[in-house]
Formats: sequence, C-alpha cells, structure tokens
Amino acid sequence: MHRQIIYILAIIPSIIITGCSSAPIDEEVNLYTARKEHLIRPLVDIFEKDTGIKVNIVSAKTKVLIKKIIDEGETSPADLLITVDAGNLHKAKLKNISQKIESEKLNSLVPNYLRDNEGHWYGLSIRSRVIMYNPEKISPKDIMDYENLMNPALKGRVCIRSSSNIYNQSLLASLIHHNGQKAALEWAKGVVDNFSRPPKGNDRGQMTAVVLGKCDVTLANTYYLGKWISSKKDTERDYAKKIKVLFPNQDNRGAHINISGGFVTKNAKNKDNAIKLIEFLAGDEAQEVYAKQNHEYPIRQNINISDTVKSWGYPFKMDSMNLTNLGELNDNAGKVFDIAKWK
Repeated sequence: MHRQIIYILAIIPSIIITGCSSAPIDEEVNLYTARKEHLIRPLVDIFEKDTGIKVNIVSAKTKVLIKKIIDEGETSPADLLITVDAGNLHKAKLKNISQKIESEKLNSLVPNYLRDNEGHWYGLSIRSRVIMYNPEKISPKDIMDYENLMNPALKGRVCIRSSSNIYNQSLLASLIHHNGQKAALEWAKGVVDNFSRPPKGNDRGQMTAVVLGKCDVTLANTYYLGKWISSKKDTERDYAKKIKVLFPNQDNRGAHINISGGFVTKNAKNKDNAIKLIEFLAGDEAQEVYAKQNHEYPIRQNINISDTVKSWGYPFKMDSMNLTNLGELNDNAGKVFDIAKWK
C-alpha cells in the first residue's frame, strides 16, 4: 500500500501537465519574417495561446533572410519565411529554399491566383499599388488607368520610386503579362518622359512630394495612406487629407494587386508546426486582425476591414491574374526598365 501511494504521488504532476496543455510545451516553430515584428506579434500571440506552440521570430529585410537561409543550409533553424511581394517569394523558390506544402485547408482558404501554382508559397494579405494624386492639380478622369501615366499631358508631373524596387518591378511584370513586352516598354519610356524628378525615396517619399507640390501624381501601396491617417504625427495626418486614392483599370482588368505571403523552408525541422502557423494566418480570425491593424486587404472578401480602408472604396475590381506571373516575368521587367532608362 505504501508503495502504491508513492507511485500515485509520483505520476500526479505528469497527469496535471498533460491535462492542462493543448500541445506539448516543448513544441516550437522558427519564423523568419521580413515584416516588422510589431506587425505580426499580435497574431503570433493568438497562435501561441491557441496551440501551445512557441514561435521564435527572426526579423530582417527579405534579401538578408534569404541569404541567411542559403548560408545556413541544412542546419538552418528557419521553418518558414514570411515576406512581401510575389516577386520575392518566387525568387526564393528559384533559390531552392522552399518546399511544396500539402494542405487542403490552405488550398480552400487561399484563392488560386494568390498562391504559387506548384504549392510552394501562399498569399496571406493583399495590397494594391494604386494611383495617388493631388485633387487640386489633377482630374481623376485623366488618370483612370496605369497606362494614362505615359500621356504627354502629364509631362513633368509624375514622381515614382526607383526601378530597383520590387513593387515597381511587379507592376511592370503585370503590364508585360497583360499588354506584351513591347507595349510595356512604351509605357515605361512614356512614364520616364513624364518624371518630375529622378526616382528617389520610398512610397511615402513620393506621396509627400505630391502633397508638397513637387509632382501631381504617383504610384504607392494603399496601406501607406492608412499609416498616415492613423499616425500619431499631426503632419502626416494633415498630409493624408491632401492626397486621394484612385484604383486604376476598373473598366477592364482591375487594379494591380500583390501580397505578403509565406513558405515552408526546404530544411524545416518543425514542418507540421510551420504549416499550422500559415494555416492560422490564412484563417478568418488572423485575416481580420491583419486587415484592421495594417490597413491591408484580406485574401477573402468576407472578412471585415478597417473603416479607413473602406473609405477609399471597397470592394474594388482587382486584377485576378495568377501572381506567379509576377515572379516569372521579373527578369523581363528589369530589362524593360533598363532599356527605358528608368533609374
């Protein structure tokens, strides 16, 4: 009897631990992310609470993370990488650092056009690269399509960032896909002729130039205006009132869109947990958090978005081309930019 009591007392702690945890306490997943940690941390906290899986985050720029995974090789601790732009995701796939994901759940949550056609990467949020303009200087009817930015009437009135920027490369790749390389080259040359200044700065730099009268129209990702509107800085909130958003090509193919997305690394040690995290990020709860906090668009239109984003007009017609094309045509876009002398 004495021995039985000792045995029962010995196993009670393990019974309590097993009964109180929804997942083994030593389970983890290592996330490399090009998105700043404060943007993804709220979602990670929910995932950890729901699953018991610890998420270890390494945050840096996309090029740094991809090089890090390559250099680490088979010993890389990375289980998945989250970054922005289908062009970047495709480049990572070409470098042989991703693997095909087998997940019926992801295939049902993520529309075909927002994922790799071989199942290597999946879109997790949408952004649109739209036309932004000074309403006191330019009429919306003059800039209804991306193609209008090459019109001679806009000479000296357009400011856009460098051709080395992946967002611009993907936009041009979409133009190549829809209009052909010859037409895309004519567009790029026309836009260069309309530059108000040599390309410099980021998207918010171009938007600031519009507000300050250094140009009248630019291209920028939608969420940057959301950041201005919700900014703690009086100057940025004031700037937001002086610039307007126009979703181009609504009478034809729709506005160009891109994604943030993720893939499981080739040498993932915690593959199952990595897939669980991507599935969670594609689910309704995470999609709503992402859409409301980051001013991006969810990957399905049944998800609530912020009032700020709604104020620009939603839903709008999105270009539904498969985003794999953005990666496959990236080299072509670079060549077109070079020929057009778009710095």
